[in-house]
Amino acid sequence: MLLEYETNRLILKILSPQYAKDVLAFQENDRHLFEQYELDRYPDFYTVEHQEKILQCEYKLALKLSTVRFYVFLKDTPQTLIGTVCLYDISNTYSRCEIGYKFASNYHHHGYAYETLEKAIDIAFNDLHLHRICARVQETNTASIHLLENLGFEKEGVCRHHLKIHGIWTDHLQYSLLSIE
Repeated sequence: MLLEYETNRLILKILSPQYAKDVLAFQENDRHLFEQYELDRYPDFYTVEHQEKILQCEYKLALKLSTVRFYVFLKDTPQTLIGTVCLYDISNTYSRCEIGYKFASNYHHHGYAYETLEKAIDIAFNDLHLHRICARVQETNTASIHLLENLGFEKEGVCRHHLKIHGIWTDHLQYSLLSIE
């Protein structure tokens, strides 16, 4: 597996802690959007220091191939961070992983998420040699549901009380995509 990949319009790369300010700006710019779907944040989450720690941890996990987070940049303006995709809970024993993603609101509805996930799927199946990718999404997140379905993910069911978001246990739909062998 490489630390950086390219698609037609995008660059996906694993970042070092030197990108902490860029990642922090990305997180802060769409904080209201991201926090609708994610766990409550630690009090120091929105600091450069915390983002440095996260990036250092993510880098180490990527080297072990247990979690691989790619940050997504535009090829035309490679300093523009527009999103992230993460392959996590990677298990060679069970030949599977989970996938998660988020994109800055200014870059929704341009096909960037589709292009990114298409590449991440390719990495999971062809570079990591996994058989199954799982995704979980809130029932109210229709854009994400459409994205997954357009990529060939199939709905398997409901994960009841899957995550506690802002003090409320939320159900998530479970989707999966299998490699064609």
